[in-house]
Amino acid sequence: MQSALGKWHLKSLIMSLKGVIILLLVCGISSLLAEEVFATTEEINLYSSRHYDQDERLYSEFEKQTGITINRIEGDADELIQRISSEGHNSPADVLLTVDAGRLWRATNLGIFQSVHSTFLDSRIPVYLRHPDGLWYGFSQRARIIFYDKSRVSPLQVQNYNSLTMPSLKGMVCTRSSSNVYMLSLMSAQIEHAGVDGARNWASGVYKNLARSPQGSDTDQLRAVASGECGVTLANTYYFARALRGEVEGINKTSIAKIGWVFPNQDTTGAHVNISGAGIVATAPNRKNAIKFLEYLASDSAQEYFSSGNDEYPVVPGVAISCALAKLGIFRQDTMNLSKLGEHQPLAQQIYDAVGYN
Repeated sequence: MQSALGKWHLKSLIMSLKGVIILLLVCGISSLLAEEVFATTEEINLYSSRHYDQDERLYSEFEKQTGITINRIEGDADELIQRISSEGHNSPADVLLTVDAGRLWRATNLGIFQSVHSTFLDSRIPVYLRHPDGLWYGFSQRARIIFYDKSRVSPLQVQNYNSLTMPSLKGMVCTRSSSNVYMLSLMSAQIEHAGVDGARNWASGVYKNLARSPQGSDTDQLRAVASGECGVTLANTYYFARALRGEVEGINKTSIAKIGWVFPNQDTTGAHVNISGAGIVATAPNRKNAIKFLEYLASDSAQEYFSSGNDEYPVVPGVAISCALAKLGIFRQDTMNLSKLGEHQPLAQQIYDAVGYN
């Protein structure tokens, strides 16, 4: 017969075992719950200055393919760059996606990016459309070309960017403000190819031919040509492609038929191009996921969508372009490394200012 003490020890042992079993069950469930929460919180924090509604599909497809959630903060490019810089080591940003190589250069100079070594990215994206050390990559392109009033200007008059300085176009040229990032990048390309003196002569010549003070957006420049206010202008290709699709207010089928276009410098440097590009932030908390996102942007499906969704040129050779872009025809593009566009921007603004180009 068991003593009372023995019964007490047995009961105590049973209770202890029950406690262990319950603890194991709870810990197991907690572990499973933790794994489930972790699985659903895979994410990247994207700071983007791209303001195109069409990009929603681009992001949703990435989330669908990978299960990685994109947390977006959108705003002005310069403000986002300053924000990341101010946040320092505490920045939650994983990726900065922005328009214009000059802005990517500025972010690089502030130490915002870290190098990415991706065989996939390097094999897909031409060397002149990415940073030499992998700090950023271009993912879509736009060419800045010449548009003209067919009733007033012959295409033979505007075969080159230098054509805009010719006396025959006096009082006919319209452009955006010289402080606009697209104008600064074009001037930076002039500096790279023609030197400081050549770039200054170009700016002075174009300024003397202006039909009005520099103003407005690219779409405003196209409207001015369609209305007859201007005889010739510069604009990015995707703005005109939208107009061809009937998506630009103030430009209808009749007015757009008045506008011709030329891809400049086909016998020399090729047409000036710029990019939307992205880099991984130096303090990125989700680096692996950020690399997956960049590699996704270089995939065929994403590249096709940059074109079909927003009429931008892919950076990956051989990817299909939108019907509207196809109507513009094939062209030879400038293959200078786009890092130069940023390097020369401070000097570009100085040259514009020196000739009175506001």
